[in-house]
Amino acid sequence: MNDKKKKILMIEDDSFLRNLYRDKLEKEGFHFVEAINGEEGMSKIINETPDLIILDILLPRKGGFDILEEMNNNEMVMKIPVIILSNLKQEMDIEEARKLGAKDYFIKTETDFAEFLESVKANI
Repeated sequence: MNDKKKKILMIEDDSFLRNLYRDKLEKEGFHFVEAINGEEGMSKIINETPDLIILDILLPRKGGFDILEEMNNNEMVMKIPVIILSNLKQEMDIEEARKLGAKDYFIKTETDFAEFLESVKANI
């Protein structure tokens, strides 16, 4: 691995959660970029080309599934790994996210950060 910090983009409208993950991920040595809605998130995916994306499903202006579909149709960003962090825990939502290419899926209220961090490191 080179010395360049790996860039993580978190697309999440909950500022408390964004700040919590920013603090924890920056302590782990990652460069953290954030977006507060789906449109801003898609713009940052294209302009920032992060090494990994943490994506919520329920977002203002453009949902997580829409972002995954757009990424799949854009050769420049289609290979960026995406980890879902959502409150949606229905099996059909999890299956849809995986079908659209998400590498992992975590439920916000049930997520252990150490386990989440393992997934980030495995997918980045």
